Amino acid sequence: MLKLLVPPVILASIAAFFVWHASHGDRGLIAREQRLAEIAAARLERDRATAEREAAERRVNAMRGDKLDPDQLEERARAMLNLTTREEIVIPYPPGQRLF
Repeated sequence: MLKLLVPPVILASIAAFFVWHASHGDRGLIAREQRLAEIAAARLERDRATAEREAAERRVNAMRGDKLDPDQLEERARAMLNLTTREEIVIPYPPGQRLF
């Protein structure tokens, strides 16, 4: 009787081993879902960085010699020199509560 039970038990344990590793192993189904989530987060970060770079390129292109935008130049000069005109109203914010 024991001779008849040994092969199915061994085969079942081998099958269970492979099934467990297919779901929980380094390249299993759970690890695949984690990798997909990491890839999605990396793509979001890439898209954010691309948008930031494109915005910076637009600002730089607006400041080029033959296409100099006076409004852009004035805005950057005021921001860098921390200056305002008499007509502007300045509303100070506490350090932890910036508007943007």
